Amino acid sequence: MGMSLLKYLTLDTVTASLAGAAKPEVIESLLDIIVRTGKVHDRAAALDALLTRERKLSTGMENGIAIPHGKTDTVSELVAAVGITPAPVDFDAQDRQPCRIFIMTLSPSHRTGPHIQFLAEISDLLRSESLRARLLTAKDGREIIQALTDRL
Repeated sequence: MGMSLLKYLTLDTVTASLAGAAKPEVIESLLDIIVRTGKVHDRAAALDALLTRERKLSTGMENGIAIPHGKTDTVSELVAAVGITPAPVDFDAQDRQPCRIFIMTLSPSHRTGPHIQFLAEISDLLRSESLRARLLTAKDGREIIQALTDRL
């Protein structure tokens, strides 16, 4: 992954035991991880941006991956979180399969560059079946970051 993923992901923003059994709960759990970093000025506005985006088109991709994201001026820079759920969650994915790997980004409304680059990099990375397998067996955030770093 180019520079950008590691720049945005820290042990504070990745978890191997993401809470949530349904789409709204997973979105809120990921958002709470980001909120704890102190970089979101208004949780309600951020949640609204994420859910509005999700209603337009589900961010459930293929291969058990979803990338909920939103644009909101309640953040001043791109923020991201990665979570793996213990059990599969129905996320209205393109391939109709449930998801366990979740990557969330929030970025300021007026800046598209970092957001597009981040999503492109993560999509690229997650084409790797071996990486997905490593993420699904990661025991903690450290192992998630290690798996992503090893792919660089």
